Amino acid sequence: MKLGAYTACLHDKPLPEALKLLADIGLTSAEINAGGFIGAPHLPIDAIRGSADARSEYLGQFADAGITLTGLNCNGNPLHPDPAIGPKQADDLRQSIEIAGLLDVKRVVAMSGLPASDAQGQHPAWTVNPWNSEYLDVMAYQWDEITLPFWREIDQLAREHDVKVCIEMHPHNVVFNPGSLERLVDRIGATNVGAEMDPSHLFWQGIEPVAAIDHLGELVFHAAAKDTKIYEDGRNIYGVLDDRHQRVPDDEERIAIGGDHAITRWPQDRPAWEFVAVGRGHETDWWARFLAALQRVDADMAVNIEHEDAEFDQVEGLRIAAENLRAAAAQAGV
Repeated sequence: MKLGAYTACLHDKPLPEALKLLADIGLTSAEINAGGFIGAPHLPIDAIRGSADARSEYLGQFADAGITLTGLNCNGNPLHPDPAIGPKQADDLRQSIEIAGLLDVKRVVAMSGLPASDAQGQHPAWTVNPWNSEYLDVMAYQWDEITLPFWREIDQLAREHDVKVCIEMHPHNVVFNPGSLERLVDRIGATNVGAEMDPSHLFWQGIEPVAAIDHLGELVFHAAAKDTKIYEDGRNIYGVLDDRHQRVPDDEERIAIGGDHAITRWPQDRPAWEFVAVGRGHETDWWARFLAALQRVDADMAVNIEHEDAEFDQVEGLRIAAENLRAAAAQAGV
């Protein structure tokens, strides 16, 4: 099993420096942004597309650091109804699959996306619980008219390039849990679309990730290592659907995610949950069971740390996560 990191938190560093940092903390795998929300700061797309020599030189940087490039990441909303966002992020995903094929990288991580509620809608609309039949009508439009045609195309493209597209099951997407992932795969007859198993987004929904791995089996193609800490006092009052997020002021640095949109500010008073480094939400024993479950699916699976723990800077957060993930791997014997 390959233990590594997703390099989004290291975009302020040149690629060789970022790879050396991963090697220095005992990791052997990297996942690189190729488009979507973030773009591709560590991936010279035009050069890679245009020259075999450029591809060899690029991959040589990983080999020199003792790191394997195990995935490209293109998280975004390819189904966004805004014509300035959705088509661009959909093209980014198509391009990522092409580039992965050229680099002989077998995994592209993506989100399923989220359309508007109807053909005239201007904003993505997520149905949390279709208790009212009109929400079933919304979901029927989103799936039948938008989601299924797009993902049939993506599955075919991935098959042509010998790439597996690994969907991060993330709320505010049509695919956000094992059931919706299976629904997509079944309805398009997918061969090259499956799951990226990121436990952090399952924890706060009340889903047990190890059980989800065992349930999905070979549909799990790739994995992330990010933990979630649940705060009982906050959850008991606000629940896991806490909506107290606020806009980041214009005079502060914002994380753009397409168009004029940006990540919001997390609730500061009694949050129900937050993302933390591996081992800070769940003990080593749990992470050992997580890795063992992944090994039952694929002994060579890549598991890449995603650092979003606000209490630590980029290097310290990665180091803590790497130490705890490696300890779990040793315990699991993977």
